[in-house]
Amino acid sequence: MSHFEAFVLALIQGLTEFLPVSSSAHLILPSQILGWADQGLAFDVAVHVGTLAAVMIYFRQEVVSLLSSWLASIFKKTHSAESRLAWMIVIATIPACLLGLFMKDFIELYLRSAWVIAITTIVFGLLLWWVDKRAILQEGEYQTTWKKALFIGLAQAAALIPGTSRSGATMTAALYLGFTREAAARFSFLMSIPIILLAGSYLTTKLVSSGVSIDFGVLGLGIFVSFISAYACIHAFLKLVTRVGMLPFVIYRLCLGFGLLAFLMWS
Repeated sequence: MSHFEAFVLALIQGLTEFLPVSSSAHLILPSQILGWADQGLAFDVAVHVGTLAAVMIYFRQEVVSLLSSWLASIFKKTHSAESRLAWMIVIATIPACLLGLFMKDFIELYLRSAWVIAITTIVFGLLLWWVDKRAILQEGEYQTTWKKALFIGLAQAAALIPGTSRSGATMTAALYLGFTREAAARFSFLMSIPIILLAGSYLTTKLVSSGVSIDFGVLGLGIFVSFISAYACIHAFLKLVTRVGMLPFVIYRLCLGFGLLAFLMWS
């Protein structure tokens, strides 16, 4: 992989990981359309490290508060709004872990195609538009119940299908349940921490056992670019989402999906 390809892919990962537009779809497309070689396990680990660092540093106060409160609820039996939210994030993480464990090979084999990406990009874009248009926008993330957390977690599990978008699916589910746009985004971003950590750990384990050679210059570039772009993306999205809503991302998804369909049919 060239440094230019590493820069572009890391930028794509950072900009799309936390937007409702599907990072996995955008990372698959360069190989499908431009003929670029697969980025490989090592680079996957690098960009996961970058985006994980971005979300943890951006929400560092919340992360410390939620983690300490969660541990206190376990060892000291003391409960608070923070510990309750932490448990809701744990519950919301379970469906994706189970589906990823049992269905990952099937998804990798049959669903990582440009046709699937095009269709899911359009379908889930329309779903996001429909839900956002009818959203009540009343509840905050601290009002999450275990049933709501499980529902959002199931949406996150469905996002294992390329083109769906983890952030898009979880925000759509949260908006459907009455969350405000900012609360939906914040809960989605906080949910991303354990799932990115688990995915990164899994990829790291595979990387260690694979014995492939590593280009540390490319990996360092991937970590740095994905971190900076993801951090900026989180900040901008939280500032803008309450004002612009989800419509710009819906329009982008529809343009991307139909454009990809046209490319596939005419190529």
